[in-house]
Amino acid sequence: MIPVSEARETLLRLVSVLEVEEVPLAEAAGRCLALDLKAKRDQPPFSASAMDGYAVKAAEVERHAMFQVIGEAAAGHAFEGKLGAGQAVRIFTGAPVPEGADFVVIQEDVTRKDNLITITETPGTSSNIRPRGGDFLDGQTVTAPRALSSSDVALLAAMNIPKVPVRRRPEIALISTGDELVMPGGAPGPDQIIASNTFGLKAMFEAAGAKARILPIAKDNAPALRTAFSLAQGADLVVTIGGASVGDHDLVAPVASELGMERAFYKVAMRPGKPLMAGRLNGMAMVGLPGNPVSAMVCGQIFLIPMIQCMLGLETESDALALAPLSQPLAENGPREHYMRAKIENGEIFAHNNQDSSLLSVLAQSNALLVRPPHDSAREVGEMVPYVPI
Repeated sequence: MIPVSEARETLLRLVSVLEVEEVPLAEAAGRCLALDLKAKRDQPPFSASAMDGYAVKAAEVERHAMFQVIGEAAAGHAFEGKLGAGQAVRIFTGAPVPEGADFVVIQEDVTRKDNLITITETPGTSSNIRPRGGDFLDGQTVTAPRALSSSDVALLAAMNIPKVPVRRRPEIALISTGDELVMPGGAPGPDQIIASNTFGLKAMFEAAGAKARILPIAKDNAPALRTAFSLAQGADLVVTIGGASVGDHDLVAPVASELGMERAFYKVAMRPGKPLMAGRLNGMAMVGLPGNPVSAMVCGQIFLIPMIQCMLGLETESDALALAPLSQPLAENGPREHYMRAKIENGEIFAHNNQDSSLLSVLAQSNALLVRPPHDSAREVGEMVPYVPI
């Protein structure tokens, strides 16, 4: 068995940063920006009113001052003239501030009769004007790499950027193995269960920016596995679930070896997830996950998410552990690094009592994996412990 840190480093060496492609801005959310982008204009592109009111000269603003209204400015419709002494322009939010004006008196602070306004309340100190370029300037940069959020997309739109260079989504082929498995919606026999791992992993990987395809379940025989591997061709990463141990029905390793897999390691000193296998198969990175549902999902979080981040050109986050105080004591840990299903509540963390690696219901109630180093001593309430948010 190898340590978790060594397994992670080895897995990251199996993949590389993917190529760049260009997508329309409307399809860029969730994609990984590959190249820096520069704004093509100032925002706002002119000094704009932040309020509905009247544009005037700041030097003339005082309570009881009177102004003649000589025109109007609305969003998309500027006032074309120049403001003179004692004059005002009716202005609406977002409209360009007229030449000669440098203050907007809000409409609640004036009274109007015909084309004459009087300031009836003491104006505040704010000019109520958004200066040109106050949000961003022409040439200002959005830096890569970054996973583009909805806010990023809005910013790029305002910068007048219609197409975005992004990393190609990593393509992951998911192969569940086992005679006991039936797809959701099927009719399982008395000795069968529903395949859940591939669906959980697909959701996890796609949330991280990959594109995952679920292949047909491979039965516990060599021909079925060979067919499954042939269907995985062209993927950046092939992930098998189950069948990677050393039992009589665990055929993933021998069939993969027969097909040319170069094994990088087998077994990791962690709990859950010990029977983890990895290598390269016909140009594809390959990871063989354990079949227990929680083991597969934990390994996906700890090992495969960093691989996806690496392919997208992002900084891998697996070593960035958060800390929280314990709300319940913990007994000493055994010889393997333990990723305990846990929950953060009110700023404190507690590990669920039942850590059986088959219990998806416990995982679904968790929002963290509490990390116990090998041979970690017993921990008391209030001690700070590391965890991975999930």
